[in-house]
Amino acid sequence: MLLTMVLWSIFSFAQTNEKITLQQAITMSIKNSKKLTIAHAKVDEANAAITEAKDRQLPDAKITGSYLRLSSANIDIKGAQGGGGSPNVNQALYGIANVTLPIYAGGKIKYGIESANYLAQAANLAEANDKEGIIYNTILAYTNLYKAANLVTVVKESLNAATKRDSTFSRLEQNGIIARNDLLKAQLQTSNIELTLLEAQSNLTVANINMNILLGLAENTIIEVDTNFIQIKNNLPSFIDLENSALQNRKDLQAIGFQKKAATIGIKAAKAEAYPTIALTGGYIAADIPKVISITNAVNIGLGVQYNLANLWKRNTKLSQAKAKQTQIDATALMLQDGIKLQLNKDFQNYLLAQKKIDVYEKAIIQSTENYRITKNKYDNNLVTITDLLDADVALLQSKLNMAVAKADVALAYNKILETTGTLSNNN
Repeated sequence: MLLTMVLWSIFSFAQTNEKITLQQAITMSIKNSKKLTIAHAKVDEANAAITEAKDRQLPDAKITGSYLRLSSANIDIKGAQGGGGSPNVNQALYGIANVTLPIYAGGKIKYGIESANYLAQAANLAEANDKEGIIYNTILAYTNLYKAANLVTVVKESLNAATKRDSTFSRLEQNGIIARNDLLKAQLQTSNIELTLLEAQSNLTVANINMNILLGLAENTIIEVDTNFIQIKNNLPSFIDLENSALQNRKDLQAIGFQKKAATIGIKAAKAEAYPTIALTGGYIAADIPKVISITNAVNIGLGVQYNLANLWKRNTKLSQAKAKQTQIDATALMLQDGIKLQLNKDFQNYLLAQKKIDVYEKAIIQSTENYRITKNKYDNNLVTITDLLDADVALLQSKLNMAVAKADVALAYNKILETTGTLSNNN
């Protein structure tokens, strides 16, 4: 039993490695997205509203039937011949069938259909906008996973080099060539690198779990990143073209456009409340009261007109609400346009900055590598202290860490611009 429990524990926590490309990750995240499930349900709800609005054009048909038990009803039929007295009625049965077909409702039915169609198109665009956000979040999570894994690799390399250096220094200290204080300084820096590695490994674990949840994978899955996604892209159009593209392609801005159209229709529908409604009506009545009356084949057809006289003195609050809603939507559209322009400016500057950082970091690696080589030669010849050597080593490690994430930051900044312009799904 103990052996079985141990084996089960091992198998339960066994980790599986899986190499996933960025495109595969995007496809999996879209499929697994709870947010898109909600957005799609809202689209279904909007389509159902269209069906409901169209159904108002169809006739309504109602059937009513009742069987009544009466207690000694006193019935006096005026003008009846003879003096036989009133009949003893203790039950009644009747049935009514009514059909109503709307002919004119002031345009309310027509406006209801148009408004429902506009809102359905807005819901579809909202779903597409959510999809853009999910794609970018997937790219962001994928980039963070790549950066975390790369940092672990760089720090491990630095730790291996520091460990070898400590081993060499330890032998030199034992032979009295270097002071023990120098050895302790080197070992202290190695300890700091170990702490950096622990933090980097912890960040990698969190980034991996976050990616697993996003893709719907088991939490113990180790994801291997395809590094091809960080290829630097330099094919961005001008900022003016990007801004025009954003105003044309942003799905949330397009959705507000359809909401504005629906609000305009809402104003027309509110005005239609002041008009009468006309409907074609028809019905059939059958009744049977034993010993009193029996009715069959009572068919009726005609026109029904309904008008609420209170419209003459009551204010049309629905119209006021519709106009207020239209004002809100107009202001929201303008705010969204301003937000898009501001965000695009920020994203564009971040992209330019990320590209410039790569040039700086490439020079920094060359400089820090040469600086460490020179400082190491000087230290070997007792021209500098151990502190100078360790400082040069830290500078080399920092330049490698910076370069490890620089290219990923450029790729991420590029995709952020595409997300802001609403064209991310077209390019992924």
